[in-house]
Amino acid sequence: MDAISTISDPAISLSGVHLSLGRGAARVHILKDIDLDIGAGEAVGLVGPSGSGKSTLLMVMAGLERADRGSIQVSGEDLTALNEDALARFRGRRIGIVFQSFHLIPTMTAIENVAVPLELAGVRDARERAQSELEAVGLGERLSHYPAQLSGGEQQRVALARALAPQPSILVADEPTGNLDENTGRQIVDLLFASHRQRGTTLVLVTHDPSLAARCDRVVRLRSGRIDTVNSRKALSA
Repeated sequence: MDAISTISDPAISLSGVHLSLGRGAARVHILKDIDLDIGAGEAVGLVGPSGSGKSTLLMVMAGLERADRGSIQVSGEDLTALNEDALARFRGRRIGIVFQSFHLIPTMTAIENVAVPLELAGVRDARERAQSELEAVGLGERLSHYPAQLSGGEQQRVALARALAPQPSILVADEPTGNLDENTGRQIVDLLFASHRQRGTTLVLVTHDPSLAARCDRVVRLRSGRIDTVNSRKALSA
């Protein structure tokens, strides 16, 4: 087993998780016997060399990749037991996702990019909530702008607002500063951690940046598809 946790009531719990991608001779064993518990309200950084499996592990936690075997419990729900429709509904309610690429719809304004997923989920005050979230990330004056009219940092702020608008209990971010300059990236990270603290969300963050990982409560280092080490912030600063 790769990492044993003493967390009594985890928001995310993985046990014996294996995942392979590809077919035939090209099939690659990406995740190998992963055990990991993440507590409610905890911030965890996933780090490791390229190809170590950290982004794939994040996708498994978010229900965007299905493991070949193992147990995946998120907010008390067994993700392996859900069909695709149920899994999509669960993600829409409980998990906010921020990617390196912004994944905004180019023909929709900032407020539409945030509001439309809420409307599809049946949220009655979707536009009001979208406006509030955009104002919270400093885009109150850019509601009617299209993605092409926004800078990279502004687009990532829209993506963050969209992730937070459903008021998820878990926020996952995969290299959220990867397409941004250093100063803009720092602003996005500050917003991520501010939201995490203010809302009490569980935050799971994939990053290559040691200083960013060090802001998390724990850092999980992967190597060749296995958990190599797990360090707390106290241990990192010692």
